[in-house]
Amino acid sequence: MTKLSVNINKWATLRNARGGNNPDILQTAKIIEQFGADGITVHPRPDERHIRYQDVLDLTKVITTEFNIEGNPTEQKFIDLVLAAKPTQVTLVPDSLNQLTSNHGWNTKEHKTYLTDIISVFKQANIRVSIFVDPSQEMILHAKDTGTDRIELYTEFYAKNFHINKELAIKDFVLAAQKANELNIGINAGHDLDLENLPYFSKHIPNLLEVSIGHALICDSIHLGLENTVQLYKRSLL
Repeated sequence: MTKLSVNINKWATLRNARGGNNPDILQTAKIIEQFGADGITVHPRPDERHIRYQDVLDLTKVITTEFNIEGNPTEQKFIDLVLAAKPTQVTLVPDSLNQLTSNHGWNTKEHKTYLTDIISVFKQANIRVSIFVDPSQEMILHAKDTGTDRIELYTEFYAKNFHINKELAIKDFVLAAQKANELNIGINAGHDLDLENLPYFSKHIPNLLEVSIGHALICDSIHLGLENTVQLYKRSLL
C-alpha cells in the first residue's frame, strides 16, 4: 500500500506566527503518527519561516515512523543538517532561496553531474534519496544515471487540471511512472494532492510508494479533525 507522509511545515508556520511553542511541533508529529501516518515530512528553508533547523534535529528524537527531509542541497547548511539528522529519506528539491513553495522539478540532464555527486554523499550515509522531477520520461531517464533511489513526481499540473479533464491530467504521470518502473526507480509524489484528486491518482500510478501531503491535509483537519483527516487520506490510498 502507498505510504502517507504528512508534511508538518504549516504547523510550524502557525507556531511562528504567534511566537512561543503552540502548536508544539514535536507533539504534533507524535500525534500524527499515532493517528496512522506512515511518515513525517519537513522542508526547512534558509529563512526558517516555518520548520527551523533545530526542529529537524529535535524531531529525530521522537519520530518512530519514516522521516523525510526535503530541501535544496546547494545550501551547505542543508547538507550538514541532513547528515546530522540521518533521516530515512532526503528529497532533493531545486528551490530558490526565497521561493514560496516548490514549483518545478530538477533538469536531471543539465544537473546530472551535480546530482550524482550529492546523491552519493547522502547514500554513503545510508540515507535513501529521492529527487523532485516533473512528469517527463526524459528527466526520469537521466535521473537513473544519478544513482537516486526514488523520484518524487511534482503533481501541481495534475491537481490543477483534475476537475477539467482527469484523464488528460494524469496521462504524463502514468507514462512517467511506467518509465520509472522500467528503470527500477521508486516512485513518490506530492504537491496539491487532496481528498478529491488523490484516490484517482493513486489508482492509476503503478507502484506508487509514497505521497507527501501537507497543506490540504492541514486545511481539511480544521473542519474534519486531525485523526479523521489522517484516516481519510489513508483510505484514499487503498
